[in-house]
Amino acid sequence: MTDIYLVRHGQASFGKANYDKLSELGGQQAIWLGDYFKHRNVEFDAVFSGDMVRHHETKEGIASGIATEDYTLPEVTVNSALNEFNFQAVATAYLTRYPEAKVPEGASPSEYYRLLKKAMLAWSQDELAHELLDETWGQFEDRVHSMLTHLQSIEAKRVLVVSSGGAIAMMLKHILGYDAATVVNMNLQIRNASFSQCFANARGVHLNNFNSVPHLDVIDRLHAITYS
Repeated sequence: MTDIYLVRHGQASFGKANYDKLSELGGQQAIWLGDYFKHRNVEFDAVFSGDMVRHHETKEGIASGIATEDYTLPEVTVNSALNEFNFQAVATAYLTRYPEAKVPEGASPSEYYRLLKKAMLAWSQDELAHELLDETWGQFEDRVHSMLTHLQSIEAKRVLVVSSGGAIAMMLKHILGYDAATVVNMNLQIRNASFSQCFANARGVHLNNFNSVPHLDVIDRLHAITYS
């Protein structure tokens, strides 16, 4: 039996020129998560992450928080199958087909999220021009499934996986069997530096808990519960 912790990266730089970098708060969220693992005696004997900057920085924050005199986080295995889909390409492809859906300059984050939700639904229904995309929905689904299958087969007691909301939502689709629309909704629910815990063996993968942030769910850290 392998205990798998699927961790979404800490808060990234929403609204900045380069989203793929943790904000100051995002870095702190990752350290707090590592510290939580340390105080719960949760130690990992394998670590996987995507190859995005925000994944690396989140892993580094966890490593800092979890370290003791007797334990350090194992060396990470980087695999691009854990990367987020290119949401900017998906949104651009959607707006190319539906230009009237463009969000005005200076719009609120919630308006951008509504646009992303519409774009993802269109992407999942294969409505968007393939030449404008990095990958089709089916290719995204297949690469994430291949990673889940690999995690299911490794010989490790406890595994840390650092990824992104969309990839985690897609992985959970393969575990729980929900539809594409639910992938979209789950993606938008997954909190920064949260973990979803699964148990895996040769017979399958089973979800134990979802979207947990016990390291942030304390009175002086409630401001640090974020989604972007």
